[in-house]
Amino acid sequence: MLSIPASCASVVQGLGPKSGIGMPLLNVPFASAASVATGIAEAFKQLGVKGRAVVWAGDGGTADIGFAAVSAAAERNSDVLYVMYDNEAYMNTGIQRSSETPKYAWTTTTPAYAGGKKEQKKDVALIMLAHGAPYVATANIAYPQDLYRKLKRAAEIEGFKFIHLFAPCPPGWSFDPSLTVEVARKAVETGYWILWEYDDGVFKLNPPSTIYADKSKRRPLKEYLKLQGRFAHLTDEQIAELEKEIDKRWDTVLKLAKAFGK
Repeated sequence: MLSIPASCASVVQGLGPKSGIGMPLLNVPFASAASVATGIAEAFKQLGVKGRAVVWAGDGGTADIGFAAVSAAAERNSDVLYVMYDNEAYMNTGIQRSSETPKYAWTTTTPAYAGGKKEQKKDVALIMLAHGAPYVATANIAYPQDLYRKLKRAAEIEGFKFIHLFAPCPPGWSFDPSLTVEVARKAVETGYWILWEYDDGVFKLNPPSTIYADKSKRRPLKEYLKLQGRFAHLTDEQIAELEKEIDKRWDTVLKLAKAFGK
C-alpha cells in the first residue's frame, strides 16, 4: 500500500475511482507519511497479509516538514520502503525553497537579486545511512534500470529502506520539458549527483557514477547549470564554489566506499 503526503504526486495521480496509480493508496497529511506507513506495515504483520508499506514523497514532505517522522521510522527500523523524489523545492505550492534546494538556486523565496539560496543542500540519504538503515540508495530518473534494480532489492529486505530519487522539475527549474532526461543525466555526468548504494553493510558506487570518481572524467559543471534558468544569475565565483562542494561530496562518498566496501 502506498502512502503519499501532500505533494505534486498527490495531485497528478488523478481523482478516484479513475486514479492513474494502480495500487491501494492513502493521501495523508504532510508530516505523517512515514508514521502512516509504519502503521500499515505493523497491520500487515499482525494480520498475516503479504504486502509492502511504501511511501512516495517529495523533498518538502521528507527533508523538511516530515523529517521527524522519517527519522523516527528509520530509528525504529520500521518495515517501510521510503522513496523521496527530490525536485529540490516545494513545486506544488509555488516553487518555494526547501532544504533540498541547492545553494545559489533561484526560487520564489530565494530571489536571484538576493543571490539565490544561501545554504547548502541537505544530504538526506547520508542522514538515513547514519540512522543505521539496512538499505539506502540514491537514484536518478535518467537511469530507470538502476532505479528498478534498487526498488526490487529494497523490497527484498526487512526493515527501513530509503531511496533518494533525483527528479528534475521543468517549471520549477526553468527549462523546456523535452530536456528533462538530459538535465537529469547531466547531473550525473558532471558529478553533481552521485549514484551509490548501501546494502547489508556494504557501501559502493553504482554505474554510471563509478567512472566519475575520477574527476577528470566529469563534464564541466556549467553544462548542467546552463540548462536551467534557476541558475542563470550565477557568477563564475559562485560556480567555482559549487564545484568545491561537489568535490567535498565526492570525498565523503569515496571514503565511505573505502571504509565499507568489499
